[in-house]
Amino acid sequence: MDTKIIQITAAKGPSECAWVVAKILKIFLKELIEAKIEYTVLHKVNGIENGTVQSVTVELKGKKLSDFLKNWLGSIQWIGTSTFRKYHKRKNWFIGCYELNQHKEKTINENDIQFQAIRSSGAGGQHVNKVSSAVRAKHIPTGAQVLVSDSRSQHQNKKTAILRLKEKIADHNIGQLKESIKSEWENHLSLERGNPTRTFTGSDFKQQKKLKSFKTKRNQLKTDLRKQLE
Repeated sequence: MDTKIIQITAAKGPSECAWVVAKILKIFLKELIEAKIEYTVLHKVNGIENGTVQSVTVELKGKKLSDFLKNWLGSIQWIGTSTFRKYHKRKNWFIGCYELNQHKEKTINENDIQFQAIRSSGAGGQHVNKVSSAVRAKHIPTGAQVLVSDSRSQHQNKKTAILRLKEKIADHNIGQLKESIKSEWENHLSLERGNPTRTFTGSDFKQQKKLKSFKTKRNQLKTDLRKQLE
């Protein structure tokens, strides 16, 4: 199963572009569901106007993600009248859909954990005071550490400490990912205005169909055939 992180952004575009992001997000998520691709919204920045989204970052998990994203990555165009400035002359609005570099997650290797047995404190009678059953565990690469004294069994406390360290590192990874997302958002402040990957029109956001015309090709074939017969 592949994992990719996608950002749909209005960058420094006006409220109209943030409105487009909100509309496109609904279409994007609907197509993910239809393609049976799992998704998690990691980060979202709402726009100034109600119902608008300046930027949203989504984690995708599934098969053949690259094939699915061929129809999305790049600039996306909406052709329509401003929803906020009725008489605004501009009719073409662009947003961006990008794949972000994935942050390398830190994983727990039990060989990197340093354990220290210490005496438990608190209620529990003489047994607690005499036996060093509590465990302090430290993950050397990240410096994360936990103290566990849930059980009178040092072995059980070690197992619990490992689980809690994993949870702590997972939280650390999420924090790092969010920082990475904020940083990369700054890199997408300028959008390509031409050659859109997808184009939508009207208030209902129907995709603009590209009608293929073979008239020019037929005329060229007729000309070539005529030359051959001469």
